[in-house]
Amino acid sequence: MADELSGVALVTGGGRGIGARIARELADAGMKVAVSSRTREQVEEVAREIDGLAVVADVSSPGDAEALVGEVERELGPIDLLVNNAGVAGWGDKAWEDDPEDWWRVFEINVLGAFLVSRAVIPGMIERGRGRIVMTGSGSGYLPGQATTAYGGSKAALYRMSEGLALQLEPYGIPVFTISPGLVKTDMTERFGENMPWTPPELAPQLVRVLASGRADKLSGRYIHAEHDDIEDLIRRADEIVENDLNAIRLQR
Repeated sequence: MADELSGVALVTGGGRGIGARIARELADAGMKVAVSSRTREQVEEVAREIDGLAVVADVSSPGDAEALVGEVERELGPIDLLVNNAGVAGWGDKAWEDDPEDWWRVFEINVLGAFLVSRAVIPGMIERGRGRIVMTGSGSGYLPGQATTAYGGSKAALYRMSEGLALQLEPYGIPVFTISPGLVKTDMTERFGENMPWTPPELAPQLVRVLASGRADKLSGRYIHAEHDDIEDLIRRADEIVENDLNAIRLQR
């Protein structure tokens, strides 16, 4: 039986693709959901569908990040779950030919954006003594053969940032997770063509729903793959996973 949830969730990058699916899943579970992106038409459409709140914001802007969190909490109440899903692609075949501003913009959205929105949400979570944060990672951040410098580099950085954040927030009882949705067919990935091992799009939203329930809190700081990890098995083995430092990106000797 799927977890029933309550409280308020904020999903950045929630106007389409994986973010929109996560927003729908959380709303179906019983949460009040705010969706945010830079494109008004997209977030308003998703918000209407789930009876949620649409907020237009650029997460890479400190002012926008603060205003986003403020508006959500004024309209819906304290944020119990933050899903940092906003992201852009920057594949780039030849780094030496990439425009530096375009290259850096990938890091500004994918890493700085997650940091800024987390930074705006965390003080309230600490004050209330509750809250959870989920980061949307990518296999590009750890799989071999990834000839991408901007996107892969940003997703690797995102994981290290979230793992460090999990350690910082451990004394306050606020778990932080990074998930890999797998290779989901979206506007961002359609360039790969039809003959790819596409991941069922429902798996990442279902994983976030479990993480939001609190049943997986012992796995804070871990990297969880929506398709290749059985979250129920990980929950049962949580002590073993932490003790042996599994589900983490590490140098192996």
